[in-house]
Amino acid sequence: MRTMTQRTFLDFTIQPKAGTAATLSFEAKRLVIAGWAGRDQAALQHHIDELAALGVAPPSTTPLFYAATASLLTQAGDLQFLGTESSGEAEPLLVVTAGELLVGLGSDHTDRHAEAWSVAHSKQLCAKPIAATLWRFAEVESHWDQLILRSWIEEKGGWVLYQEGAVAGLRRPDELMALAGGLPPGTAMLCGTMPAIGGIRPAPAFRMELHDPVLERRIAHEYRVSPLPIVA
Repeated sequence: MRTMTQRTFLDFTIQPKAGTAATLSFEAKRLVIAGWAGRDQAALQHHIDELAALGVAPPSTTPLFYAATASLLTQAGDLQFLGTESSGEAEPLLVVTAGELLVGLGSDHTDRHAEAWSVAHSKQLCAKPIAATLWRFAEVESHWDQLILRSWIEEKGGWVLYQEGAVAGLRRPDELMALAGGLPPGTAMLCGTMPAIGGIRPAPAFRMELHDPVLERRIAHEYRVSPLPIVA
């Protein structure tokens, strides 16, 4: 990633289903975070309930679209966050260009302490790690519901499965775009997450992947977290 006078540029590799990979230098002008984007109402309610256990008020409607600063997007592998109460959430990522819609992978890393008093404010407090690989949405559109989203956290000296499920549990990207009123080129959108296995909790490292079992390919990213002291 390179940032120039509040302009955020991200360098991606576009991995095709066949042929040679392409590169993309993307200027991120807008970041949208789709919240409460579950398609399965039972799973959505489970996520609402697990956040309620952390003191997070339920949403006014579903889905919601939170605006965040595009400069929060990062492909770095080592990050620093204030305190020890933040955690990651693996999510499909949409990248909108003038020519095509692209799909990637990101983490809506969130400060859980701040989330308890304002979800909208909490979205702005943490960098949003994303993978450097993208797929063309047109290549996965017909089998979108078969894609698998997974994440792991480092816990007790090893990697523990933290999230796993088909993206069929989430609203489709084209549906989210329509509900958001359309997304202009230069927009990146995180498309919602699934419940955490064993409950939401912080960890020193987070690993995630988007698996396409039809074309047998994966997008993956991993990052480590260093807490910054909270000085009163």
